[in-house]
Amino acid sequence: MVKTGLQVFLEKFPAEFRWKRAGVLCHAPSIDKDFVHITDLLYNSGQCKLTAIFGPQHGLFGQTQDNMIEWEGYTHPVYKIPVFSLYGKLRKPDKKMLERIDFLIVDLQDVGARLYTYAWTMKLCMEACSEMGIPVVVLDRPNPVAALDFDGPVLKEEYFTFVGGASIPLCHRMTIGEIALWIKEKHIKNCKLQVIKMVNWRRSMMYNQTGLPWVLPSPNMPTLNTAVVYPGMVLFEAMNISEGRGTTIPFELFGAPFIDPYRLINHLREKNIQGCKFRIHCFIPTFNKYSGIFCNGLQIHVTDIKKFKPVVAAMEIIDSIIRTSEDGTVKFNDPPYEYEEKLIPFDILAGDSLMRETLEKGKPTSMETERWQAEIEEFKKDFRNIALYSE
Repeated sequence: MVKTGLQVFLEKFPAEFRWKRAGVLCHAPSIDKDFVHITDLLYNSGQCKLTAIFGPQHGLFGQTQDNMIEWEGYTHPVYKIPVFSLYGKLRKPDKKMLERIDFLIVDLQDVGARLYTYAWTMKLCMEACSEMGIPVVVLDRPNPVAALDFDGPVLKEEYFTFVGGASIPLCHRMTIGEIALWIKEKHIKNCKLQVIKMVNWRRSMMYNQTGLPWVLPSPNMPTLNTAVVYPGMVLFEAMNISEGRGTTIPFELFGAPFIDPYRLINHLREKNIQGCKFRIHCFIPTFNKYSGIFCNGLQIHVTDIKKFKPVVAAMEIIDSIIRTSEDGTVKFNDPPYEYEEKLIPFDILAGDSLMRETLEKGKPTSMETERWQAEIEEFKKDFRNIALYSE
């Protein structure tokens, strides 16, 4: 079984932090192998004094269902210490919050997609802590889809937002600890960072090979199957096509009232996208896009994890939807999106404007995949210097 950074940390608590005031940035999956939450473990450890809890998007226990639903802090009902929201009035902790702690522990479950916001909440915490000289300890956890190949554009700096704050690919294969090391190296060199490595984890593992319990990282990430398709299918959030929110299998389902599912599935079958198959599956979302409205749609089924590329698949699906729908029916959403008021939402998710422009102009999708591969090869040269784990 894989040992997470949390388990390693508690088994050998670092002497420099013993009996000091600890803050912890965490959420629902911040548990040990016996399902005990990190706040309970720290509070009862006798090794430190837990004085503040910080929660990211979706709340401490995933209570806010949709995107851009803010939540506000409160006092912990048992431990009587503050729970600070970092997805409300503030996304970066302020001085008043941090004056309560001597060091900050980060224990967050990422899902392997660059636009998942938890890593960027961590980045803002690293910035705030470095400004006050407060050490940050990141307890590493598996990238649940690390066995997927690198995929998608590398984010350009002019597109940095709350859904992406480092020049890494859309499907990046990194752990949250490696992202922290990348952030320190590239952006916050004076951060006093420690990453507590996992034991027995390899990058070629899928989450179901770790022996660790799965807890929803966010309300619309119910299963590992969701996480596998998410790095690509999340692009539909920035379009007038439902990504299946409001159903029980978000991101596996996609559709819209205007889609012809028979034309679409035939077009996709002709493309022969590697590692996946499609099946007509219409649906009526209970919330979010097209709530209560019948959507003609499909489900994507991943059949070969070694061949499947989630961003390639999503781009090919979008291309097919455009080519099998009436002119002007498929649209890319306008801002705002996740606190960004000017940049086009699809572009900040993709990493730049070129994928959207390729799709809008009907250019060959192979032009995009070739571009990504060149960018990924450059990224990998830097990543080798900070990678903590082997294949």
